[in-house]
Amino acid sequence: MNFRSVLSIILLITAIGCSPKVLPELTEDEPQTSNTTVDITPVLIEQGTSFLGPCEPSICINPVDDNHIVAGSILDKVYVSKDGGKIWTKNSMQSSYGVYGDPVIRANYKGEFFYAHLSNPDGKAYESDSFLDRIVIQKSEDGGYTWSDGSYTLPRSPKDQDKQWLTVDPRDNTVYITWTEFDLYNSKDTSDYSRILFSRSDDDGESWSDPLVLSQFEGDCLDDDQTTEGAVPDVGPDGQVYVAWAYDEKIYFDKSYDKGRTWLDEDIFVVDQRGGWVFDIPGLNRCNGMPITRADRSNGPHRGDIYVNYAEQVPGMNDTEILLVKSSDEGQTWSAPIKVNDDDSGRHQFLTWMDIDQSTGYLYVVFYDRRAHANNETDVYLAVSKDGGLSFENIKINETSFTPNKLTFFGDYNDISVVNGKVRPIWTQQDGFKLSVWTAIMDFK
Repeated sequence: MNFRSVLSIILLITAIGCSPKVLPELTEDEPQTSNTTVDITPVLIEQGTSFLGPCEPSICINPVDDNHIVAGSILDKVYVSKDGGKIWTKNSMQSSYGVYGDPVIRANYKGEFFYAHLSNPDGKAYESDSFLDRIVIQKSEDGGYTWSDGSYTLPRSPKDQDKQWLTVDPRDNTVYITWTEFDLYNSKDTSDYSRILFSRSDDDGESWSDPLVLSQFEGDCLDDDQTTEGAVPDVGPDGQVYVAWAYDEKIYFDKSYDKGRTWLDEDIFVVDQRGGWVFDIPGLNRCNGMPITRADRSNGPHRGDIYVNYAEQVPGMNDTEILLVKSSDEGQTWSAPIKVNDDDSGRHQFLTWMDIDQSTGYLYVVFYDRRAHANNETDVYLAVSKDGGLSFENIKINETSFTPNKLTFFGDYNDISVVNGKVRPIWTQQDGFKLSVWTAIMDFK
């Protein structure tokens, strides 16, 4: 790979949303005394060999067979395990529409997997209007070993499509996708805007509905606090479609009761995100606190509750917190922010992701954590809540602390998948300039 190609990839990944309000005090319930007992086995999935190593990993447990897991990382990696995550095979994704990072892996309830990613159909990144003109979704019917060439959301060249996420309705396997559209990525032109888009597939990912604009407010195209980003959809117990995103130091929420055909006329304000969704973490070339939306479909006591997990760094504070808000009335009203990290170290926690075990309603949140270090050394923690997000127990899950540096792109997100008590987070670590992707085997009783 020549230097220009390397530089192009780095530029895409490192380049690819302010009126402050006063928040109520954070809710910091006294953590419950937990009797949780779990064995933790960190597992290396892939070790990179240079500063272009794997990162931005996504992971999904097959809901039909919870020993079967598929994962991926940028730009085009796919990993498969059939033994619950102990042993992994590795391959590369290929598509005539181009495979250009931001991997998102989800499965339907027939055991088929989807791998959504950015597009580069002409193979000429930055040199063609078709670059990032659609979101590509490839499908595997054999457990992640082979993949279709891909379907895609409606091409909207020369607009740029970015930061997509998927979810699947367990009742009928309808697939939903939300993402950010830029009129022109990184444009400083005040006439260029960003917005949140939505599309649906009713035929197992073979085709996709025309995109709908969800966000009431449009942002700029600078990939910063004034940009609309972080749309992660989920499905409620009766097929409701929920999604929240960040913009202008706030988090907004929208919902649909008819499989995404119609949405609210006015977005619901969820919470102020003080300082916005973009912030600095020492040792990282960029970091974000974009929200993750999850709904409880279990038969537990919190069935129907909606949760939004995000990170916040208050301006002037050398501290970043992992937070959660919840709604018990279909997103009409939201709780005060609940602190997920249970330390008082005044140090950074960042890059959070969340899932719900739909067999119990328990919440699991994975994030990076520096509570034990006075420098940039970093650990990985899992936070567990068994009481609907009112309190969390924190568990360190990595084996060896590591230190990121700004010369290597560390990625914009991690992921976690939970099925029937099997918890499989996925994250990136760094050794010098070498990146690696890890999971941990944890089976909660």
